[in-house]
Amino acid sequence: MSSDSLRIIQILLLCACSAFAASDVDWWESATLYQIYPRSFMDSDGDGVGDLNGITSRLAFLKEIGVTATWLSPIFESPMADMGYDVTNFTKVDPLFGTMEDFDAMLAKAHELGLKIILDFVPNHSSDQCEWFQKSIRREDGYDDFYIWDDGKIDPQTGVRIPPSNWNSEFNGSAWSWNEQRQQYYFHWFLVEQPDLNLRSPMVHQHLIDIMKFWLARGVDAFRIDAVPHFFEMRLANGTYPDEPVSGFTNDTNSNRYYSHIYTFNQPENLEILYEWREFLDEYQRQHGGDTRAMVAEAYATADILSDYISNGTHFGTQLPMNFNFISLRSNMNAKDIERFANSWMDVIWTKHKTANWVFGNHDNSRPATRIGEKRADMMTIIAHALPGTSVTYYGDEIGMTDYDTKCTPSNCDFRDPVRTPLQWSSAKNGGFSTGNSTWLPVNSNFKTLNVQRQRGVARSTLNIYKGMTALKKTLAFKSYKEEGGFAYEALTEQVFQIIRTAPKLEEYRVLANFGRQIEYLYGLTNKTMEYVLLNAYSPHRFGDKVDLSKRITLMPYEAVVLRWVA
Repeated sequence: MSSDSLRIIQILLLCACSAFAASDVDWWESATLYQIYPRSFMDSDGDGVGDLNGITSRLAFLKEIGVTATWLSPIFESPMADMGYDVTNFTKVDPLFGTMEDFDAMLAKAHELGLKIILDFVPNHSSDQCEWFQKSIRREDGYDDFYIWDDGKIDPQTGVRIPPSNWNSEFNGSAWSWNEQRQQYYFHWFLVEQPDLNLRSPMVHQHLIDIMKFWLARGVDAFRIDAVPHFFEMRLANGTYPDEPVSGFTNDTNSNRYYSHIYTFNQPENLEILYEWREFLDEYQRQHGGDTRAMVAEAYATADILSDYISNGTHFGTQLPMNFNFISLRSNMNAKDIERFANSWMDVIWTKHKTANWVFGNHDNSRPATRIGEKRADMMTIIAHALPGTSVTYYGDEIGMTDYDTKCTPSNCDFRDPVRTPLQWSSAKNGGFSTGNSTWLPVNSNFKTLNVQRQRGVARSTLNIYKGMTALKKTLAFKSYKEEGGFAYEALTEQVFQIIRTAPKLEEYRVLANFGRQIEYLYGLTNKTMEYVLLNAYSPHRFGDKVDLSKRITLMPYEAVVLRWVA
């Protein structure tokens, strides 16, 4: 074993020994969340598609790397028009992923390891093959208004029936589709196969609560709520739907961006249903005991809107509205950008609610190592875990996976496929993901050198940096982030970002990351002498080296370090 590897083990043990659970910090507040895309995590039966038994077989890995809870993208019964986000039955496991018994076994194993399971919840829409939609088409009792139906309008010039409004869908073209059997239009913000549920219907509300009850009874710990900004659309008092104004962003009338979505996005009623679910989940906990059943809300929205998702001062909603600010970072990023994006969250949501989370990758966006470059990806791993609050990791980003290396075009693949390729476990066939002859998406060609097995043995690998940071998140200094003076961050120069985490009068950690191509010299940061406890591959230092920060510290291009001082 190398001296660097031994030193990392010593650091992890040190972190574990100094860990504590602050009484005022709930499990989700300083957690390490990990998103699993089930198709691509681990295949247990050789059919080339990841499944629940594959996840079960690799849960020990999540424990190894310091994960608190894992969120599963949809595993429900689905025709897979939108990779499982088009659900036909919300309380059945799709056979592609296994059986309900497989799910129960996975959940039991996770809990045995001390891991929590967060289930994706898709309340905005269903599949058009869902029994509910078929009943709604037939206008069966109670299901008549289960979805958003309208007769449409008559074009005064042609006399032809046209959609009720000019609304365009997320995937372009009209968001209204005609159903011949019912003789009405139905609304779908996403694919035509994904009709939107009518969340104004009390019966829909009850069905959604029943779904949560079903999974909570099986032992699920939390829910990730999909597509929150799209829950409600503007409907006028006379029952009509107003046209949206032209945005001016594009001349393509079919484009989603052609209109400004002032009537189909971020409506005030969205808050009410989040508050309703929070009340239900809190009551469930009071009745059944155990830890907080939390909600993680997916919403690309401003901090002011997300703040109300948490609370309006009277009611409470989701604990974690996902913070996608860092998703915007690209290869031209610098420390000032990080400070600006961090401030846009902290100035509003931290100030009001004392909570934060940091998402750097997901199943809909280019991977960090591709988006900002492999040299900077490790630095952002350090920063996302060093800032106060919860870090959220997309599977594979813990080893720095890149987007699939063959160009994806609309004719040969989904635009999101390059970020959904199988996890690269080893240099074996199919990257150790599957024993089959093929996989549902190709394994990236760099799997022989970029994989979990190889990085376990490299002291400054992305994986070991990730493990080092999740261990630090359990220390006194990182857990006590609500204490006065418990953290600070700033861009010291255009390229150097600093984070300070402290347990007052006991210990202090200082993160320094140089995002630039030039050597940076910093003077008089503090009067403390600190020890290097975590370094990336661009640092010339060794674990255990000391530096007097009252004098000069030098940062090489792309160098990132974590320093520690103990009273």
